Amino acid sequence: MGLFGRGRRKRDAGEPVARHDEAGAVEDYDDEDYDDEDGAVGTHPDGPYDEADAPDDDFPRLDLGSVRIPVPDGAQLQVEMDPAGPVRAVHVLTPVGQLTLNAYAAPRSGGLWREVCGELAEQLRGDGATVRSAVGDWGQELTAALGEVSLRFIGVDGPRWMLRGVVAGPPELADTSAGALRELVRNTVVVRGTLPMPVRTPLQIDLPQAIAEHIAQAQTEQPPQ
Repeated sequence: MGLFGRGRRKRDAGEPVARHDEAGAVEDYDDEDYDDEDGAVGTHPDGPYDEADAPDDDFPRLDLGSVRIPVPDGAQLQVEMDPAGPVRAVHVLTPVGQLTLNAYAAPRSGGLWREVCGELAEQLRGDGATVRSAVGDWGQELTAALGEVSLRFIGVDGPRWMLRGVVAGPPELADTSAGALRELVRNTVVVRGTLPMPVRTPLQIDLPQAIAEHIAQAQTEQPPQ
């Protein structure tokens, strides 16, 4: 984990954004009653895991606040910052591609990934990508070819959260990079928290102290532009 870069704020293809009704109010489903027998989303016994059902194992995971992710051996991390200050994403750089996981607030009844998947496919096609849909371990997945890059998107609906993963890599390694993304998703723990928040709100990413200090030091050493 030797690379802690700083990225620019740029909205990813398919990044969930808050929807508004005709009165301008943000939709918020957090007050719905949770009932597993009434269509509510449960946990995934084989991962990804909700914090309440996280396995008691020795699997090494990097604690990023809203997600605890397994970082593959030999991988590097790149931190993408929002100009306003918060951490926007942490990218895992591997020989088979760049992997990124983000978690979002979701309705108790689930179904957010299905909505986002449709929006994502439309946006990618608008950018000139060739998009295909396939059935994966957790349901619908998207593959896209954009220039010399192959993209794979995976989404998982959990209890009041949605986890979205994407890997970008060379086309000749598309199958291998997709496998690496599935492994990353499968062993991730999502920490939703109990506070109500609008659906599609990104769950906050908190950097470990050592990484935050490294970035702060690098910023102070940058020459003035």
